Amino acid sequence: MYGWHGKILRIDLTNLKTSVEEVDPQMARDYLGGRGWAIRYLYDEVDPLVDPLAPENKLIFATGPLTATTAPTGNRYMVVTKSPLTGAVAHSNSGGDFPTWMKRTGFDMFIFEGRAEKPVYLWVNEDQVEIRSAEHLWGKDVPATTDALLAETNPKSKVACIGPAGENLVLMAAIMNDKHRAAARSGVGAVMGSKNLKGVVAYGRKNPAFADDEAMRKLSLTIAKEVGADIKKGSSLREYGTAYVPQVTNTMGILPTRNFQSGVFEGADRIDGVALKEKYLIRPKPCYRCPIACGRLTAVDDEKYGGKGEGPEYETISSLGSACGVDNLAALTRANYWCNELGMDTISAGMTIAAAMEMYEKGYIPEEDIGQPLRFGDADAVIAMLRKMAYRDGFGDALAEGSYRLAEKYGHPEIAVTTRKQEFPGYDPRGSQGMGLLYATSNKGASHMEGDVAYEEVFGVPVKDDPLTTDGKAELVARFQNAFALIDSSGLCVFLAVRYVFSKDRMIWPTRLAQLMSHTTGVEYAPEEVLTAAERIYNLERLFLLKAGSTVDTLPPRMLNEPLPEGPAKGRVAELDKMLPEFYEVRGWDENGVPTREKLAELGL
Repeated sequence: MYGWHGKILRIDLTNLKTSVEEVDPQMARDYLGGRGWAIRYLYDEVDPLVDPLAPENKLIFATGPLTATTAPTGNRYMVVTKSPLTGAVAHSNSGGDFPTWMKRTGFDMFIFEGRAEKPVYLWVNEDQVEIRSAEHLWGKDVPATTDALLAETNPKSKVACIGPAGENLVLMAAIMNDKHRAAARSGVGAVMGSKNLKGVVAYGRKNPAFADDEAMRKLSLTIAKEVGADIKKGSSLREYGTAYVPQVTNTMGILPTRNFQSGVFEGADRIDGVALKEKYLIRPKPCYRCPIACGRLTAVDDEKYGGKGEGPEYETISSLGSACGVDNLAALTRANYWCNELGMDTISAGMTIAAAMEMYEKGYIPEEDIGQPLRFGDADAVIAMLRKMAYRDGFGDALAEGSYRLAEKYGHPEIAVTTRKQEFPGYDPRGSQGMGLLYATSNKGASHMEGDVAYEEVFGVPVKDDPLTTDGKAELVARFQNAFALIDSSGLCVFLAVRYVFSKDRMIWPTRLAQLMSHTTGVEYAPEEVLTAAERIYNLERLFLLKAGSTVDTLPPRMLNEPLPEGPAKGRVAELDKMLPEFYEVRGWDENGVPTREKLAELGL
């Protein structure tokens, strides 16, 4: 094979054995790689009704055919499993350096199954594969674990690991790689912890071969130049990272504020990208071979909140900042560092604390249960709750279950702003109707990374789409969902798509990607073929979701019944009922959201 190595490493943690499998070429072609390969294996091998934290669940690390190639941003990997937070499929994406080093081991995927009796880690150095004891690492945070694993293996290798949150089965635990990058959402770190798997260390020099080396490198260079030219024109993403977004969403009245009670936050300019650049930015931090460099290497020189790391990004600013009423950038940045060090998804962690704050202020949670006051705007309380959450200490045990279970426990599930029990990202769908439809229909629960139509509704990329209208949103959401499935399966980053491929000519992206895939793999992909593959992947995830019992596409009561109180979208609610039937029709699903036999046959499912 070209592009793909065509090899899967299977790790039986129960018996501490490993084996190597060859990949079926037809499956490789039909499901592309990354997210596509992983959901095919998960669907075939895991009962959708299994307890996500049971040994029978499987944890899959998957690279794409463009991972570790010359393709710009070709440095992503997926973590796919059944989610303990949602009970649905989880597919979390991460960059940094680890994905390329994983691919260079000579394997496209790692499949972890069973459960080790005692903590272990996996060391893969090309054909040298070892399962080693990690008992001495259990309890250590992410930076300490990473440093120890590098010292024990090869300092030039790369590490993905869990922190205390994953060990303690916190339902929003992340898998961290390169210390600061996260496969964060849906509790994938808890699944890793449930298997007593502390870390994965990868090293190798087996770069994938290209079917047409000259054409691949030439096209990669062309794309890189075009993206670079766009950045030089003045890219907010390059200058400020995603931290520039709060001013955009706040102006539109859709910045999550005090647990989505409002979309306008008076302190937005104190926690945005401009403030971050002025106060704490050291330099942009790109993933491996990325021309965009949206990451931020930062340091806070403060006696109380001091530290150094990466971030915060927009989603962290909206969840741990505005959603909690916090406008202290030093404290917010420190909270971000804590999440990375403890191994937690900043979105679900912050939104869960925000829900607890609202319930406390409304008298639904007594102070004696928490152990201290928990009011909006209290930055120190946010930091205290994060630590309690990661260790399931006191009230942190309830927080560790996520906002839906927390709110349900105290008799007010309507306070939780979730879909499929997963917390909303940083866009209020009452003022961004397409995002509401996306959240409701996402196979993994509320997520902007399953088809972020905010690119058009909020940022006008490539064209501005009226965020307050429901017209045409069914087609828009389905198109973006398919596009993201395609990107996640290829091994590229969605930000390449943002800067370049979501153009007015909607066939530019699938054409470019089909060319990259063809030059890499030797499979002559037509643009229509990669789009069909993406739709196949999305529908297979849907089948897993339905079999897992998550059969209702809806939004929380606040989004449907409580109009925004201020801002440009004042008085609006999410009009899901107007969009959902059309979405099912566009998708080829029946009135209950189930793929029809005709659609499944069309996709070869």
